[in-house]
Amino acid sequence: MTAPAPSPDPGALPAFATEPTAIGPQSLVPGVTPIHPRDRLAWRAAAPMEAKKPQRPCNHGLFDLNARNQFDLFTPPPPSRDTADRRSLPAIPSKESSR
Repeated sequence: MTAPAPSPDPGALPAFATEPTAIGPQSLVPGVTPIHPRDRLAWRAAAPMEAKKPQRPCNHGLFDLNARNQFDLFTPPPPSRDTADRRSLPAIPSKESSR
């Protein structure tokens, strides 16, 4: 006759899977997959590229935001109130108006 198989103890912890590493065997938590070097390399390869140091802004040509605030060389400046009032007065009185 064979002995009956022992029933599992409900208070006993489940046996964890282990994997060998350089520092010794490591236990794995059930349901959690280990992170391998190939996974880390794949994540770094899929990540967007970043600058190693802060970059200077592109302030020339089409992207120069400061140049948009400059005046054109040949465009006259907008009239101010003082110049608008002076333009309404005749600069030189005509001969007909003085008679």
